[in-house]
Amino acid sequence: MAKRDYYEVLGVSKTATEDEIKKAYRKIALQNHPDTHPNDKEAEERFKEASEAYEVLSDPKKRSAYDQFGFSGMNDFQGGAAGNYSNVYRDFSDIFGGAGGFEDIFSSFFGGGGRQRRGAQGGEPGASFRYDLTLDFKEAVFGCKKEISFSHKVRCPSCSGQGGSGRHTCPTCGGSGRVATGSGFFQMATTCRTCGGKGYVIDNPCAECHGTGTVSKREKLMVTIQAGVDNGTRLTLRGKGDEGTGGAPDGDLILFITVRPDKYFVREGDDVYLQIPISIAQASLGATVLVPTVDGTDVSVDIPQGVQSGTMLRLKGKGVPRLRGGNRGDMYLRIVVEVPKRLSMKAKDLMKQLAGELKETTHPEPMEFRN
Repeated sequence: MAKRDYYEVLGVSKTATEDEIKKAYRKIALQNHPDTHPNDKEAEERFKEASEAYEVLSDPKKRSAYDQFGFSGMNDFQGGAAGNYSNVYRDFSDIFGGAGGFEDIFSSFFGGGGRQRRGAQGGEPGASFRYDLTLDFKEAVFGCKKEISFSHKVRCPSCSGQGGSGRHTCPTCGGSGRVATGSGFFQMATTCRTCGGKGYVIDNPCAECHGTGTVSKREKLMVTIQAGVDNGTRLTLRGKGDEGTGGAPDGDLILFITVRPDKYFVREGDDVYLQIPISIAQASLGATVLVPTVDGTDVSVDIPQGVQSGTMLRLKGKGVPRLRGGNRGDMYLRIVVEVPKRLSMKAKDLMKQLAGELKETTHPEPMEFRN
């Protein structure tokens, strides 16, 4: 039987990255590993085929030779590629071990926190939760202090977080808080239903917390909002979520920032935009005008002679302070030339004289359209 192209075997393109190749191989290995498919010759062949492809494509030198010369390029390597799997993953502990391995895959399937630290007594980490905070435009630009009020779970004062009396090791999980499910080589650990993952059971639960070790508490907190936050900014207050049990870490309080729009200023990143109307005379002759800034002060701006409506003028450093420090953003003025809707008789006469002086035409030549 003719060999299939290695890229075809793994289902990736010839421009696939190292990570894409590794992920593709992991998927095939999981589906066809001999330890989970005993006596399945077809699965075993698919696993061997994928392992051979992975060994070549995961090695930069072999991959380069394969890309240039195909299967014949493998002859330069000792023993060729076929049948030599010493450098590929051979069992599930290798396939899914290490960073980005089984814990991450388990989490992606079940939404769990595979890397969350448990307490020494099998406690559970405290839950993190969201708090929506709305700021005015200038509060976000320059920062502020805001008092927030929220409820979270804290250690029960009646039982000091013990949950009650008569504690003993859970008979189901033996104190680990986890039980193994499945059969054969491939097994998964799930939270023990008897003790809820704590590793112990309580004979006499606390009347106040009902054995959980925590109670709900309303709390007020003054938080400092850094200058430069914007819509969608998230601020994490470590340890202000629910309290963990059994020595496990507390959860976090995550502030989701929403900023009310300003009537005049429009923000894009660290820059702000403002529209300024000027008269036909000011546009024609040039002028000096006072314009407001986000600081609440007015600055003097020179309008150049002959400026066109829609022109953008830049005021450097008059924008929003950068969230991570450094210089401020800029302020941009969009010039709008206002045409008067009503004119006095004298003004009309003057405009007619101006039109004659400028030799205005009733058959204008089209202009190139520009955004």
